[in-house]
Amino acid sequence: MSTTASRTSKVMTNIKVALIFYAINLLLQFVSRKVFIDFLGAEVLGLNTTASNLLGFLNIAELGVGAAVAVNLYRPLYERDREAINAIVSVQGWLYRKVAWIVIAGAVVMMCFFPRIFNKADVPLWYTYGTFGVLLLSSLLGYFVNYRQIVLTADQKEYKVTIATQSAKTLKVTLQILAVFFFEQGYIWWMALEAIFAFVTAYALDRTIKKAYPWLETDVRKGKELSRRYPAVITKTKQTFFHKIGGFVLTQTTPLVIYGFTTLTLVAVYGNYLVLVNGLKYLVDAMLNGMTASVGNLVAEGNKERIKHVFWELTVSRMWIAAIICFTFYMLGDSFITLWVGADYILPRTAFIVLIINTFIHLSRTNDAFINAYGIFQDIWAPIAEAGLNLGLSILLGHYFGLTGVLAGVCISQLLIIYTWKPIFLYWKGFKEKFTEYPLHYLKYLSLLFLSCAACQWLLNNIIAMQGLSLGKWVVEAIISIIIYGGLSAAILLMSDGHFRTVCKRLVKYNKRY
Repeated sequence: MSTTASRTSKVMTNIKVALIFYAINLLLQFVSRKVFIDFLGAEVLGLNTTASNLLGFLNIAELGVGAAVAVNLYRPLYERDREAINAIVSVQGWLYRKVAWIVIAGAVVMMCFFPRIFNKADVPLWYTYGTFGVLLLSSLLGYFVNYRQIVLTADQKEYKVTIATQSAKTLKVTLQILAVFFFEQGYIWWMALEAIFAFVTAYALDRTIKKAYPWLETDVRKGKELSRRYPAVITKTKQTFFHKIGGFVLTQTTPLVIYGFTTLTLVAVYGNYLVLVNGLKYLVDAMLNGMTASVGNLVAEGNKERIKHVFWELTVSRMWIAAIICFTFYMLGDSFITLWVGADYILPRTAFIVLIINTFIHLSRTNDAFINAYGIFQDIWAPIAEAGLNLGLSILLGHYFGLTGVLAGVCISQLLIIYTWKPIFLYWKGFKEKFTEYPLHYLKYLSLLFLSCAACQWLLNNIIAMQGLSLGKWVVEAIISIIIYGGLSAAILLMSDGHFRTVCKRLVKYNKRY
């Protein structure tokens, strides 16, 4: 089998497995949040979201290690250099031990301030300590035990990680739903199961790694010594630390800023939409993130012309899929929330629209995979600027416009850094070409997708609009929306873009083979 065919086969395996667990976990998340709200209340749900984000602040210490290690593993994996792989992963383990102790120290300090942080929360204080504690346990096991999973990811075998972790998660969430539903002290059972399955997941993943790479032997004690032999790991870690800051601020601080201006109840309302958004993000990641390691493998080969073709194929694929998802979300998001948890949990319309724009920006970003593959992280000012704009504008605009302002701050920072600077930097340092073609291609795709959106919205609102609201009608309308928009936009792209035609031909060829 050729290198390209092998790469495609691995990508498709990753996609298939990820999509299966995506469907399972998305359904479980909907049921879980519904049960949470009905039996425990929105305050407990908001507490859970807030505790997760506080832990995210502590995990900032890790930012950069995993990405830096993956970049340094692409070449040894391509050359099958086991000695180098063992050494690099040993350095990762050594770094992760340091991160773990920083997280533990930070957690102890943070918990001292819980009475003040959660003074507005209408829940027992010990709930906050228990929730934070079990989430912390799961995070620490990742640092001490499961750091070696990076080899599977970098080697285009992400599906093995998915099977091990998501199988345990599926069982855990199912048992948590049953516990909350049937037991009087359901939240205590929820916390207990969270702790138990932290160990179950760690064990399952460790066995998977040992089975896939029986020769993988790491020695954390030699990590410091080995880091001198592979200084690029430390250098890239320092650089990627700053690059992860922007993403961290985006995902972790928004619920906290909302809580600062409002209540845990509004955090829970936003959290319901966030479940949908994260589900949509995971859907796209399931379909396309399996290509990330493949991109690293491709860059390691060094065929520049092939790299550029794959870049635009992946870009137009992401934009098309993101447009389908965001269009359907715009048309049917509010009605789904009404059916799911009730009309009292609907976001203001302006906030909803800004949330959709943010979602499209995230789903359609392709530059990161290629920047990571090239290992070009030296523009450390960019993530610092993104984080500053993100947090500063969210607080400023949130003060005047509430939730809409907070989300608008996120949107502005992404437009300036993700949509403007990142592609310029990739062309400059990665492709080593002029940036001119990028805005021309991107504006063409945006225009075609928006034209399709306007036409389909008119069609759905004026010709096949459905009366009443029920789950069956919602499902039918969702299917119709996806088919009409997806079909129309695909037809337009097929007629106007060679890269999209190449992607479609490759998928047809793969399906015929298998």
